[in-house]
Amino acid sequence: MKKKAISVLSGGLDSTIATSFYKDEYEIHGITFNYGQKSLKNEINASKKISEKLGLKHTVIGLPWLSDLGASALTTEDELPKISINDLGNQEICEGSADKVWVPGRNIVFTSIAISFAEAENAEAIIVGWDKEEANTFPDNSKNFLKSFNKTINIGSKNFVEIKAPLIDLNKDEIVKLGYKISSPIELSYSCYSNKERHCGICESCLRRKSGFMRSGIQDPTEYME
Repeated sequence: MKKKAISVLSGGLDSTIATSFYKDEYEIHGITFNYGQKSLKNEINASKKISEKLGLKHTVIGLPWLSDLGASALTTEDELPKISINDLGNQEICEGSADKVWVPGRNIVFTSIAISFAEAENAEAIIVGWDKEEANTFPDNSKNFLKSFNKTINIGSKNFVEIKAPLIDLNKDEIVKLGYKISSPIELSYSCYSNKERHCGICESCLRRKSGFMRSGIQDPTEYME
């Protein structure tokens, strides 16, 4: 019998590949959060398709209060920040972009809820898509955050639960390569911040996805509007 795991599955490139990485090792329950984000419909559709493809149980969890906190462009009518693909290496510009889409405590909240699911279902692992590239501007994707959270769980949980982040030392091009190596259903993933049916191609998340495929030398199956 397989061990159990909970995956924080947004339906994006990173969480899809991270979940796929452990699909043969664990019986996985994917959880997707509705926190009022612009891309909600597409994230849920992608997560459901990915869960069906990988044979996962899937649950959508509503967090209506989270969209009322802060002023993230992901959850308000504010325009999403626009940068160019050449700006991705500019720390100052990327930090400014990250500030505009920051949702207060998002990964802390998501991972804490995943811990509750793990305890209730006797799961041993929580799978997340945190990675090295995004940790440059999002501290809740960093290796230090991962280590600290695992220490907290070790103290505060009665069960043995570990957060596993298989992409934590990888940049986007390396993530894409890993995804193809393990036959992850990347083509079903949705990374865009907007509410468009197709990837907008101009938000930072789309640009990092584009750049990752370009640098990997692997053909990008994504349909972009621009």
